Amino acid sequence: MITKTYNIEFKQLQLKSSQIETVLGYKEGDDRTFVISLIEEILAESEVISNIKAQYSVFDDVGLDGLTKYLRIKSTCFNIKNIVFAQLRKTDTVAIFLCTAGAEIGIRSKKAMHERDFLKGYIYDVVGSEIVEAAADIMQEELAKSMHDCGMKITNRYSPGYCGWDVSEQHKLFDLIPENFCGIQLNQSALMDPVKSISGIIGIGKNVKYNEYTCGMCEMVDCIYRRVKGKNGRVGE
Repeated sequence: MITKTYNIEFKQLQLKSSQIETVLGYKEGDDRTFVISLIEEILAESEVISNIKAQYSVFDDVGLDGLTKYLRIKSTCFNIKNIVFAQLRKTDTVAIFLCTAGAEIGIRSKKAMHERDFLKGYIYDVVGSEIVEAAADIMQEELAKSMHDCGMKITNRYSPGYCGWDVSEQHKLFDLIPENFCGIQLNQSALMDPVKSISGIIGIGKNVKYNEYTCGMCEMVDCIYRRVKGKNGRVGE
């Protein structure tokens, strides 16, 4: 089993204020004066407080059942449902990944919300999400390069809780990887700690496909990323 670990510097993410403004719903021509300084303040804080990590493990013992739409990794079966199964059906091996922005940004978001500074709390939350997704992008690019050297390609990344895949199966993912993988713990409700963390799987194979736009596959019609990511979206990954 191949396992890779990444400690990622905040500067590597290249997050910009304009990116956060877009996720917040600001459009061209909107007055952003009030929010820009707050976003820049939180981005500057984030460079100091973030503890960004990503890890993946590649599993060769994999099987797919077209009738049940189950993915088997070793002896563990996942009911990944139709959408994810369709994207992974040509998979030869899979990578299980975890990625986190660290605990502090989630703590500060919760504190601001408790103090009824809802805008600041929400911006912390959005920045934390952007950090962990950008870090996962870096991890995924490194995985793609590694697999390319072996004559293989990768799929998008898919997480429990999206595309019909039940979030409770997060427990099965965590059972397959070492304890405290990437410093992330899972509670009984399948929620991760730190809260600004993601997990999931990436398919690997000679005939798999990476889709530039995945929002059309996802059933979460009210997701903010469906609105703002357009053809560069990563929802459902």
